[in-house]
Amino acid sequence: MTVFLIRHGKTQGNLERRYIGLTDQPLCPQGREELTGIHPPEADRLYVSPMRRCRETAALLYPDMGQEAVPGLQETSFGTFEGHTYEELKEDPAYQAWLDSAGGVPPPGGESGEQVRRRVVGAFLSIVERHGPEDRIALVVHGGTIMALLEALEPSHQFYFWQAPNGGGFRCRWAEGELVDVEKLV
Repeated sequence: MTVFLIRHGKTQGNLERRYIGLTDQPLCPQGREELTGIHPPEADRLYVSPMRRCRETAALLYPDMGQEAVPGLQETSFGTFEGHTYEELKEDPAYQAWLDSAGGVPPPGGESGEQVRRRVVGAFLSIVERHGPEDRIALVVHGGTIMALLEALEPSHQFYFWQAPNGGGFRCRWAEGELVDVEKLV
């Protein structure tokens, strides 16, 4: 099966470089404008994070397709770091501990990297089990969701390698329990 992992368009929080996980921000005008030039890959089914920015992105990219919101595909819960920037948090010992652990330690009131991976992989597996090898499915989700999924299921198990720009993403094949043949969408 072919899987398209597409990151939502820009939000005001993205422009300000804020940790925006569970804050339900809409796309900003720049984000909407940038999406108008994107020709998304053809898909048979469309799945989205329930967050507004993903639903709006999916509606712009796939205006004639129905969306199925999947709660497990939402972004990381950043807890008390939510809505803040690096500059605002850099002196906070809890923030430094979170950075030093590469997400192994959860932010206060938030999710650890392992919790995110388990949630995202569980949601993804519940989707792919409904589809056959010839199906093409698109997931319009968050940058963190894409990185967690590819880190967990793609054979190289890298995290930061899978960063996608807003409106960008990856095409891959789901085969024998792995995401393989991963390439950037252009």
